[in-house]
Amino acid sequence: MKLDLLYEFQPKIKPWDKPHPYGQREAEQRTYDEAVAEIQFADRLGFNTVWCVEHHFRDGRSSSSCSEAILGGLALSTQQIKLGFGVTLMPFGFIHPARVAEKVATVDVLSHGRVEWGTGRSTPMEQAAFGVPTDDRSRDQWREAIEIVVGMWENETFSWDSESFTFPERMQTPKPFQDPHPPVWQAAATTKSAVSAGELGLGLLSFALLQPVEKMAEHIQAYRSAQAMARPQDMLTRVRNDRVGVYTLVHAYDDADDAAAYGLWESVNWWYQHLAEFTLKWEMPMLSPEEQAAVFPLLQPVIEGTVPVQHYQEQDMIIIGTPEECLEKIIRYDEVGVDELLCYVQFGDLPHEKVMRNLELLATQVIPKLEARGHRVDATARV
Repeated sequence: MKLDLLYEFQPKIKPWDKPHPYGQREAEQRTYDEAVAEIQFADRLGFNTVWCVEHHFRDGRSSSSCSEAILGGLALSTQQIKLGFGVTLMPFGFIHPARVAEKVATVDVLSHGRVEWGTGRSTPMEQAAFGVPTDDRSRDQWREAIEIVVGMWENETFSWDSESFTFPERMQTPKPFQDPHPPVWQAAATTKSAVSAGELGLGLLSFALLQPVEKMAEHIQAYRSAQAMARPQDMLTRVRNDRVGVYTLVHAYDDADDAAAYGLWESVNWWYQHLAEFTLKWEMPMLSPEEQAAVFPLLQPVIEGTVPVQHYQEQDMIIIGTPEECLEKIIRYDEVGVDELLCYVQFGDLPHEKVMRNLELLATQVIPKLEARGHRVDATARV
């Protein structure tokens, strides 16, 4: 298994010290400064990939709405860490496919071929704000947009004409550094999306939450089964990507009492509770009654505070402890088929210096032992 990083650029927890807009500005600027320093440090330490999200209107949760600018800056200020779009929102209401082709290729050129291209269709809250259908039409647009982007990359000139999108003959520039283009991933929070990724020859970025490792294993098995049955002509691109990436909160510490003193467990509890509250307020009203009935039982106990933080720890839903304890938990992820663990390290009110120490402990005491275990062959290749 490889250790990656996932950044949402989460500002420190409200309330902020200054009135609007100065409190928000200060919190966002601080999280950018700290995150960039952490990523540059991780680059020197040997982490595999950093994934930067694209989120919009995520009050208190994410200030990363322009991932291509962040990744472009990182392309010029890092040397070896790969740069992941985690993910690009593809339905047409979010962005024109030509703009996706341009921005992803530009980061690939600036980084000399270090891009991993994650794709997705977002959630109803963001979709509604951009006029994107909140039903399966967004899935159709996601797939069509990928075909358009790849077509622009692989052809000298390109045009497209369908019921949902028309584009005249044009030359897209620049072309990606990687030949024929960066590996493509699909974000998946459901088994249906995991199966889709397997069928289409895309890497799986599993963003399912509030589920123990055993449920994640079922998710991965569905992906692998679909992948095994897929035919070459089913592949969405000529670059076959069969890797699985999942994310969770990861924090290694030197001393448990010290970690408790700097608010580690309060930060974990806030992260889950805020996620549940945000989902209830902004996502639930956009869901069908059937979807609400399925989601609400997962959220209610978290919002009410009846789920102890220790539950997440015991179920290995989070990876927190000494480096030895973290390694033991990480191996569980390895054993269920995870190729890349996206470590979510900047969460809650964790002090920046403790995040940096976490990265150092993972790099010096965990990564070498993962490397000694070996890795599944990276099967990313042309079809």
